[in-house]
Amino acid sequence: MTTSRIALFSCFLIVSPAVAADIPESFSSKYEGTLHLLNTSGSSSREILPKNPLAQDRDSEKKSVGLAAIYSLILPGMGELYANGFGSGKFFLMAEGALWLTFASFEIYGGSLRADARAFALSKAGIDPSGKDDQFYVDIGNFDNINEYNEKQARDREDEKIYEGNIYDVNQGYAWDWESDVARLAYRDQRLSSERVFNNKKFVVAAILINHVASAINAARAAISHNSAVDEAFGELSLRAGVIGGIRNPQGLMITVTKRF
Repeated sequence: MTTSRIALFSCFLIVSPAVAADIPESFSSKYEGTLHLLNTSGSSSREILPKNPLAQDRDSEKKSVGLAAIYSLILPGMGELYANGFGSGKFFLMAEGALWLTFASFEIYGGSLRADARAFALSKAGIDPSGKDDQFYVDIGNFDNINEYNEKQARDREDEKIYEGNIYDVNQGYAWDWESDVARLAYRDQRLSSERVFNNKKFVVAAILINHVASAINAARAAISHNSAVDEAFGELSLRAGVIGGIRNPQGLMITVTKRF
């Protein structure tokens, strides 16, 4: 916005007592400032008082663009609410709720599948579930029993220390032995299904992050738009009034409206 001032129009009112009485009240609602109409008869002039629709509006204050963005980074839609742009912000808020519900659904469903798979392994392979990590549950799905697994590690070993770290000790509760290969494959399918559900949570988390960033950008734009509206309402239009003919011989009123760009 430049600081140059451009005169939009100038209007001259030659005011007589009759004309002054007939000036509509709606004229005053468009402008700031108090204008005095002088007439040729010397009778008392009437005032046109300002009526600015935003003057008493609590939302006529400028909003911080940075603060709006931060609010929406924390919770999508809140920055738009702060910047009086919740019409678009509500969609980010609804998306946030839907995404978290989806995340929770994947967490619950994936956990249920994993618990079922491990319970199946307990009944069909005789595992001891206490103290076991995720890798153990991967390994029991790939080998029929602990001996088959340890023999495979012995064949593939390249370093003695690595080999000793990879084998399972029967005496420490790591033994398993599947009733059949069919049972083992059924368990592995259950475990892989649970892993796929858990992996879907990563995409939901990415979508949540994108929603936060997009809402922050939208909130910043809403704040900028709000501030521009405030500038236009309060800082753009101005009026100047002058008496035609001078104070001693008033013949009318000249009103100059200017707009700043």
